[in-house]
Amino acid sequence: MKLLLLLLSILPIASFAQHTLSGKITLDGKNEPAFGASVFIQELGTGTTADTSGKFVITNIPSGIYTLKISYIAHPTLTEKNLRVQQNVKKDFVLSQGANALNEVVVTGTMKEVSKLDSPVPVDIITAKFLYKNPVPSIFEGLSYVNGVRPQLNCNVCNTGDIHMNGLEGPYTMVLIDGMPMVSGLSTVYGLSGIPNSLIDRVEIVKGPASTLYGSEAVGGLINIITKNPSKAPVFSADVFSTSWLDYNVDLGVKLTPGSKVSSLLGINYFNYQRPKDNNGDGFTDLTLQNRISIFNKWSFSLPNNKSASIAARYYYEDRWGGQMNWNRSFRGGDEVYGESIYTKRYEVLGSYELPVQEKITLQYSFSSHNQNSVYGDVPYMADQKIGFAQLLWDKELGKHSLLFGTPFRYTYYNDNTPATRQSDGEDHGDQTYLPGIFVQDEMRLGKHTLLLGARYDYNSRHGSIFTPRMAYKYKFNQTDVVRLNIGRGFRIVNLFTEDHAALTGSRDVIIKEALNPEQSWNANINYVKKIVTGSSFVGLDASLFYTHFTNRILPDYETNPNQIIYDNLDGYAVSKGVSLNLDFNFPFPLKIIAGGTYMENFQKENGVKFRPVLTERFTGIWSFSYELEKSGLSFDYTGNIYGPMRLPLLSSEDPRAANSPVWSLQNLQITKKFDNGLEIYGGVKNLLNFTPPSNSIARSFDPFDKDVTFDNQGQVVATPGNPYRLTFDPSYVFAPNQGRRTFLGMRYTFR
Repeated sequence: MKLLLLLLSILPIASFAQHTLSGKITLDGKNEPAFGASVFIQELGTGTTADTSGKFVITNIPSGIYTLKISYIAHPTLTEKNLRVQQNVKKDFVLSQGANALNEVVVTGTMKEVSKLDSPVPVDIITAKFLYKNPVPSIFEGLSYVNGVRPQLNCNVCNTGDIHMNGLEGPYTMVLIDGMPMVSGLSTVYGLSGIPNSLIDRVEIVKGPASTLYGSEAVGGLINIITKNPSKAPVFSADVFSTSWLDYNVDLGVKLTPGSKVSSLLGINYFNYQRPKDNNGDGFTDLTLQNRISIFNKWSFSLPNNKSASIAARYYYEDRWGGQMNWNRSFRGGDEVYGESIYTKRYEVLGSYELPVQEKITLQYSFSSHNQNSVYGDVPYMADQKIGFAQLLWDKELGKHSLLFGTPFRYTYYNDNTPATRQSDGEDHGDQTYLPGIFVQDEMRLGKHTLLLGARYDYNSRHGSIFTPRMAYKYKFNQTDVVRLNIGRGFRIVNLFTEDHAALTGSRDVIIKEALNPEQSWNANINYVKKIVTGSSFVGLDASLFYTHFTNRILPDYETNPNQIIYDNLDGYAVSKGVSLNLDFNFPFPLKIIAGGTYMENFQKENGVKFRPVLTERFTGIWSFSYELEKSGLSFDYTGNIYGPMRLPLLSSEDPRAANSPVWSLQNLQITKKFDNGLEIYGGVKNLLNFTPPSNSIARSFDPFDKDVTFDNQGQVVATPGNPYRLTFDPSYVFAPNQGRRTFLGMRYTFR
């Protein structure tokens, strides 16, 4: 009897004994502590966060068998099943980098492989996984949910656009593919929509001038689209989706391995939309009809002595048109029914080759050919552009100095049927520009301090010598706090007709007052990164102050004469300044939040008059909420953005349209079901709030050729009973897409 009582008294103690689970979490390949990593016991709904040394402790754990989940921002979640806790347990874990690691290697800021945290230049990373949160047919739309980056539509008719960064217009943002200037000139307007998500490994974004390393156009910042490494790509991948507007997007990828040291990736993207809609009743298509295909093939080679080489090629074709609902191809180029029809053909080749020498010397090269056959109403625009680029890079380590030398050379050929290339004989002659250069960069690491100094000299065959210095400084207080300071000079050669769609569409006359000089600017950026542990949660904070001062800036003047677009060198100065904040929340339960906001002020002062340029907002915000139910294979993504008011181009003082856009937001919801065989089914709703711009955004849409507009001897519009507001046809009053709420459904399959 006494033995039975003793057993009964011991059993409750054994059953409810409290134990401790402790250990250390590090990052694979670096042996760095995973500060802020979340450790969560699923059955108990409790957890903790790793400290600055990666150590964690969870107390008061009853005896049992548990499932342990360890997550770290942008890393794959590590799941430890059947973890037996009968006594105090000490267990260490190593988190794999995966494709989405926060501290993965970045190359854009310094042209050198360096971890994101160690880079003296702040670099934002957008992974393919992030793009999947709101499926879109091109990278142009995918960047809508990146803080400080805004895809801007430039025409209500053909829906072309560019990418604004920190309030600066699209031509100030340089777009690279694998570090090479493939998207510029003509493709600044029409090439962005042709970059499919299927070939993207990640996107690296640098805000602020990068002209020292990348030359002209990298004034406001740059976007480097890094394509997939064939050796790491899945054997087969497919992503197909459609929306209730009956547009279709197909992405296919196939990996080929013809040899042990050779691998290849073939990607095909096809997008089609052929059902005209006019929901706002203005007589014009709300969304441009498009039929485009992009074929991409990349090869990578492993060479002796750990050297490597790669070569890639892409072909892109697009047929797009927008205009009056009764337009067809028989009206192309005529003045009966208005339509904007663009045929685009583009070829690209790019590659790199590590020379078979002891030093680390790499040859990078690219070539692109872009042909455009287009008409805007009855105005034809035929253009041909070819860009060749090559540079040698010498990467040299000398003690605490990490040196980089480069000898870039860029050749640009451009010809069209506009005044841009018309000579005194009345004929069009192709314009050829040669741009050789040299740059040097020295990155010095002294304990917690990193100092980067760089300088570049270019000789432009039209504009002469151009010098661009830069300086970057980073101080790492500890594992949780990093501050960076970047100062640099930017320059840009203006290519008016290839970059500004407004110069071609509508009825405004283009006036170029004088020869346009290169735009020049100075920029300063202070960046602060902090990791905060709050209980069992982790918060990543990334804040920046930025300031850009232009000594010459060329912007279209819509207001001096409502019937003209005037381009002239700046007689004064322009400023873009602001503050941005990014927040990453990592909870012990499967909820991840990314949020950010940017407040900015952009103005131009000329002849003593200060004004804000059109289509520049004062604030933007983005967010992404993701929640995953692992057992059921379900995940939920809620993404959105919000934009402050922008000044819009009016045609006269009597123009009845609003002078400023409203505060507007695009929000999306997606539900994804994952299966064990690599299949994913996803669907949801885009533009939940059903926001669309005003229905009268296109001025005088009923008279696109201004046949019923009266002009005086000075070319000014005269008020008449049929035109009391003195308007002409103009589709440049645009700030948001015309697509309202719509559903989407898709399927994604990956075979590894």
